[in-house]
Amino acid sequence: MTRVPIRLRVAAAFATAMAVVLAAVGLLLYERVGSHLDTALNHQLELRAHDLAALAHEPGKPLLTARSPFVEQGESYAQLLDARGRVLDASRPIGNEALLTRAEVSRGLESRFFLDRATVPGLDEPSRMLVAPIVKNGRRLVLLVGTTKADRTETLDSLRNELLIAGPLALLLATLAGYLLAGFALRPVERMRARAEQIEAETPGERLPVPHTRDEVERLGHTLNEMLERLEAALQRERDFVADAGHELRTPLALLRSELELALRHAETTEELREAVARSSDEVDRLAQLADHLLLIARTDRGKIALRLEPLEADELLSTIASRFEWRAEEAERPIRIAPADGVQVQGDRIRLEQALGNLVDNALRHGSGTVNLSATRDNGLVELHVTDEGGGFPPEFLEQAFERFARHDHARSRGGAGLGLSIVRVIAEAHGGTAHAANTASGADVWVELPAAD
Repeated sequence: MTRVPIRLRVAAAFATAMAVVLAAVGLLLYERVGSHLDTALNHQLELRAHDLAALAHEPGKPLLTARSPFVEQGESYAQLLDARGRVLDASRPIGNEALLTRAEVSRGLESRFFLDRATVPGLDEPSRMLVAPIVKNGRRLVLLVGTTKADRTETLDSLRNELLIAGPLALLLATLAGYLLAGFALRPVERMRARAEQIEAETPGERLPVPHTRDEVERLGHTLNEMLERLEAALQRERDFVADAGHELRTPLALLRSELELALRHAETTEELREAVARSSDEVDRLAQLADHLLLIARTDRGKIALRLEPLEADELLSTIASRFEWRAEEAERPIRIAPADGVQVQGDRIRLEQALGNLVDNALRHGSGTVNLSATRDNGLVELHVTDEGGGFPPEFLEQAFERFARHDHARSRGGAGLGLSIVRVIAEAHGGTAHAANTASGADVWVELPAAD
């Protein structure tokens, strides 16, 4: 289904709004003009009634039968009635037929009021009348002054016709203006769309043209360019990750292949075969650990790392890690010591936290020296799990990138390995809502994870 272009939709919405506004304005104008014409008509009748009432006070002077300047022939008229509703005097052409009922005559003897009639004798047009009490020769009479609404009707008809002509023309012009303005406003968006269509992964650094309009379109352009920067950075990280992972996998695979080929070609005794198989087994373990690390990082990037959170005793957690690395520490003649945690509990996933702490202890045994110390402290609802050693510490320039993927250094603490150990530590810490830190102390290196404490 083809959607209507946004330019046409904007123009249609603008036209609809303008049609409503023009209709409302036209109706209001029509009603206001009609109200002003009614007010002017009432004022005209009041003036005529006042003049005729003043003329009635002159004794012996005829009021209406003579040609009176106060009554326009063919448009206005007047009648003089007594208290019984009998016509005493009347202007042409209405004759002597009373235009008021007995009830209206009685009301007219007391007060002034206006009446509307659809038609009157001799003037087959709608008219308006003013009924007012007067006194002539000592008698209370009723004076009726009326006029047709022909002028009012003609004026309103003329106004309505002009509105019906001018309104559609104004709506057409407004719609055309809305269409042109919508096209002008969407022109920068179309330029950005055309440029976006040309941007590919093979052309990094390309950006959308941003108009200097200081409005939503300019902000949209900046936001999209920032999004492109983030996507390029993410794509570059993925490419680097794949390249580094391929490099790290190639090394143990090459060593494994060499060991196996050497055993096949040159091993002559059972002992030589055993040594080759043992070295191959070490490389397979390294490959398996590297694959596990890469899988964990990939799951983290997709937000799919699963945790089984539970309260864990810090003492028990540290003791488990110390027991796991006890044999390596004895071989290296480097003791592992645990500081009492005094009932500190951490909220976390046992398997993942053991993996993170195991990486820290492995790094300390592999690259550090002296005693490896494990400790746990609690502060402001957070638990810090520290692993320290008595070696030379991290190179100062390496501290900021120690937790980056495949980050390694040529000095003692970075020889060997794939450069994923500390990266895995940070991934696990952040999955728990915590952080990972590394620092140099006076006695060596200190690496720790900061995690939420158990309630």
